[in-house]
Amino acid sequence: MSTREEIAAFMAQTFPDSPSTIEEAAPKSATIRQAPEHHGLRPGDSVSGPTLMALADTALYVAIHATLGITPQAVTSNMNINFLSRPPSGRALVAQCRLLRVGRTLIVGEVSIFSEGVEDPVAHVVGSYSIPRERSQPAA
Repeated sequence: MSTREEIAAFMAQTFPDSPSTIEEAAPKSATIRQAPEHHGLRPGDSVSGPTLMALADTALYVAIHATLGITPQAVTSNMNINFLSRPPSGRALVAQCRLLRVGRTLIVGEVSIFSEGVEDPVAHVVGSYSIPRERSQPAA
């Protein structure tokens, strides 16, 4: 397991341009926030789908680090997103992640994304991550 501070330091070093901040990171869960940014908007003054997907992916990655410790080689293997309502551009986004299954080589989780101050989610994401197997030592 890694602390929120350890994960934040790793993320800042690995993804220095990431617009999200980690609010909470605990075993099997994470909450991250992202302020609205001009380049993440689409016509109609709404947050773009790729921005929501990136936020969900980041929340899953943070929850994995909080559960397994820093695991840089973990990679997204599948993501499915349901866009539930238009996220307005003037509100921060909050992604709440919960890991549903933590296996040896696969982790499955779900992320609900909210516009700050709005009770209902704007998107729901289910994703999985492939976890690298520990390499066994070659036979002598």
